[in-house]
Amino acid sequence: MYVRSLKLRNYRNYNELDLTLQPGINIFLGPNAQGKTNIIEAIYYASLGHSHRTHQDAELIFWQAEQGAVIIDFDRRGVTNHLEFQFSRTKRRRILLNEHPIRLKELIGSLNTVLFSPEDLFLIKGAPAARRRFLDGEISQASPAYYHEIVEFNRILSQRNSLLKRIRERRGDASMLELWDVQLVKSAQKIVAKRLEAVRKLNMLANLMQRRISSDQENLTVSYDIHGWEPQKSGDMTKTFASWYNEMLRKSQETDILRGSTSYGPHHDDLVLTVNGINLRTFGSQGQQRTGVLSLKLAELEFLRSETGEYPILLLDDVMSELDVKRRQQLLQFIRKERIQTLITATDAAYFPNEHMGTYYQVRYGRIL
Repeated sequence: MYVRSLKLRNYRNYNELDLTLQPGINIFLGPNAQGKTNIIEAIYYASLGHSHRTHQDAELIFWQAEQGAVIIDFDRRGVTNHLEFQFSRTKRRRILLNEHPIRLKELIGSLNTVLFSPEDLFLIKGAPAARRRFLDGEISQASPAYYHEIVEFNRILSQRNSLLKRIRERRGDASMLELWDVQLVKSAQKIVAKRLEAVRKLNMLANLMQRRISSDQENLTVSYDIHGWEPQKSGDMTKTFASWYNEMLRKSQETDILRGSTSYGPHHDDLVLTVNGINLRTFGSQGQQRTGVLSLKLAELEFLRSETGEYPILLLDDVMSELDVKRRQQLLQFIRKERIQTLITATDAAYFPNEHMGTYYQVRYGRIL
């Protein structure tokens, strides 16, 4: 899988851009605030239908324009596809795949990407929500059906929480909770089963990457933590989860009504990373945490390849300055060896000691040379 070309029309600080990309490494150099990250953002947006920097599509449109567009031609399994996003300040966006209008749920899985940005260096020590987003995004690209299930779960959860608030305000009937609980448990069971399956694969791949980066000095373990699950209940979680979840929803009903929110479920679960038995989030050094994140991102590449048959597009946004020389070398060696199409932004060419590393582009004030 690789992106052949990227066209931007009134997107961020680009009035008009027609860019041909190489199948290998594409390096975008220039000072800050010139438009390098906007290239990364546009391709990431085309993959998942949202930006990693804003929730408002209107912010993507050039400030003097009323409309904008992102147009991408990409190869998937030897077939060229045409993807277009049309933005407007007054209308809903339009997504077209090979000239046919599609919805967001039909987009997921069409163009796969892995993004590594400076914010990801806080993935391990940050809040659980970031790790859930990482896991859900990874699985969704490999399995669009999982994305549909996440959307359905969030819809059911929102309805249940609304009912809890109405009950608290004496405007709802508590007996109605059972109807939503049945749907919630059914959806949650599918999500947890898929997450457990993905984490088992991710754990193996991430440990291989960690051992490679650390010269076989460190073993990385990635595990899935079900919020409230007691250790003595160990066993096949997928078989016992439904009965356990029903029990927890029943026990927490009064608390849930008081809070107006659901206390248990996949929306509270977490990923736990340990190195040589030490919890990275709590006790890992900054260097260990950064190595752990790098291993996790490289494992994500391998996971998507194993699930889809192709490497996704790798997007590296200004992370070279955040990694030491050893980690940079390990990362660049890996993507060159596996021939992964990669887009890298950086402020200094010195991060790339090999002059034949890839194709270089100079970015200045919304123009690319």
